[in-house]
Amino acid sequence: MSGSNPEHAGWFTDVDPGDHEAAATAISEGTAESAENWPEQAIQSGFADDEEDYYERLHAATLHATREAVRARDRADDQQLVYAIRAMDDVERTANELAERLAEWAGSLSDGSDRDARAADALGGVDGARAVAEWTPQSPAEERLVSLAGRIVGLDDERATLRSFVESHAPEVAPNLAEMAGPVLAARLLSLAGGLESLAKKPSGTVQVLGAEDALFAHLRGRGSSPKHGVIFTHEYVRGTHPENRGSAARAFAGKLAIAARIDHYSGEFKQSVHDDLADRMETIRAREVGE
Repeated sequence: MSGSNPEHAGWFTDVDPGDHEAAATAISEGTAESAENWPEQAIQSGFADDEEDYYERLHAATLHATREAVRARDRADDQQLVYAIRAMDDVERTANELAERLAEWAGSLSDGSDRDARAADALGGVDGARAVAEWTPQSPAEERLVSLAGRIVGLDDERATLRSFVESHAPEVAPNLAEMAGPVLAARLLSLAGGLESLAKKPSGTVQVLGAEDALFAHLRGRGSSPKHGVIFTHEYVRGTHPENRGSAARAFAGKLAIAARIDHYSGEFKQSVHDDLADRMETIRAREVGE
C-alpha cells in the first residue's frame, strides 16, 4: 500500500512480513481515523496470502510488541529497585534460617570442653555464623559446619550490598518518597504496590495498609479488626507514636506518602513543602501526648 493516503494505510504498509519488530512498532505507534478492511488491504498489498495468514502475522506482531513492553517495564528503574528489595529480603530470610540450623548443629558438637564455648557462639544468629566461620575444623562434621557458616556470612554480605544499592538508588527513582519514608521503606512500598506508577494511583487508605493484606482480608471476612497500618508501621512516625494516636499518625503519614508517590511519578521533582506539611501534622498529633 506504499504511496496510498497515510490516513487509510494499514499497520502493515511498507513492513516486511518477516520483520516482527517493525510490525510491532507499526502497531504500537500507528493510528487510523477509522476502521478499514485491513485483511483485504493486506492481501491486496502482498503482505499476506489470505485472511488466515494476515491474522497469524498480526498475532505474531502483537505478541512481539507485548514481550518488548514487558522487557521495557522490567528494565525500568523502579522495577530494578523492586527486584533489589525483594532479593534483599529473600537473602536475609535465608541467612537467618540457615543460622538457626547452624546453631542447632554447632550445639550438637558440644562435648563439655572448649567446644562448648565455641558452640555457644553459634547461637547468635548471623553474628554467630561469622564466629563459626573462623573455626579450624577438627572433624569432617566441623568441616561442613564451617563451610555452611561461610555461606551464611556470604549471604549476609550480599544483603548488605543489596541494601546499599537500595539506599543509593531509591532517591534517584523516587526522591520524595525516599526522603519521606526512608529508602528501604520506600522500596518496600514500591514492591508491595508493583511499581511507582501503581503506587501513585493508589488512594492513601490503600497505601496505609500495604503489607497488611492478610489482616485486611480477615477483617473483611469478619474474623478480626480492621488493620490501622501495614508496613509503614516500621517508620518512626507510626511506631514511635502513642498507641492511642497511632491511627491518626498512620493516616497522616499514608496521605503524604501517596502525594509523594504521585509527585515522583508525574514530575520527578523534589518538593520540600510536602515534607514540611507532614512534619507539621506529626507535631500536632504528638502534641496531644504531652497534654495526656
